[in-house]
Amino acid sequence: MYKLWEAFKETKNFRWVELSHSMNNDSPYWAGIPEGSVELGKTCFDWGNEMLDCRIQTFKFPGQFGTHIDFPGHFVKGGDLSEKYSVKDLIFPLCVIDISQKVKEDPDYTVTLEDIKQYEENYGDIPHGAFVALRTDWYKKWPNMEELSGIDSEGREHFPGWSLEALKYIYEVRNAAANGHESLDTDSSFVAEKAGDLICERYVLKQNKLQVELLKNLDQVAPAGAVIFVSYPNFEGATGLPARVWAITE
Repeated sequence: MYKLWEAFKETKNFRWVELSHSMNNDSPYWAGIPEGSVELGKTCFDWGNEMLDCRIQTFKFPGQFGTHIDFPGHFVKGGDLSEKYSVKDLIFPLCVIDISQKVKEDPDYTVTLEDIKQYEENYGDIPHGAFVALRTDWYKKWPNMEELSGIDSEGREHFPGWSLEALKYIYEVRNAAANGHESLDTDSSFVAEKAGDLICERYVLKQNKLQVELLKNLDQVAPAGAVIFVSYPNFEGATGLPARVWAITE
């Protein structure tokens, strides 16, 4: 009767890695979101109430807060929103592209098509339906928003990210299902500044694909062979939601 549970126990021999940041009222979020949009854990019903002795809290947050998933409707008018996806759509084979050493030398580093092909030379082709994550070790700057943004003395941002050519390859050639990264945006700051827009994020969501931003601990996951799970509250009509993300890895 419990065959599935017995089989699942075998996963306990693998490593389970938390890939999402914990959040509180001081956690950073995009400056364009109005002040006061985050209010976590406010008590609305407290201990000692004669009706029922318990505590109830309220939670207020923007969809794009902390480690979060973006749905196509975030950048595409009429695009798919949170209710479109079932639990079967949120488990993926995980490929981790490591550019962390290049980022140490250049915080504006943008992953190239050559980086992706070098990964495939080492680990095999990116499988159909994969979640392709970009490891930069940028997560170690959380929760300092100024460091995450890479603000220089002139107030300009510097952080790594995706290039359009790399994304087109993983989606149009390898048919990946989703991508993720540790930095604030899909686009590196260099790409965004040059284009005057988040062209990489816009491309991903126009392809009707999913992405997760502000991941962590990708340095603790095998480059190939892991499985990633993405979960979020089952809200309807959301363009994005804070996500709990984890991987099972050898």
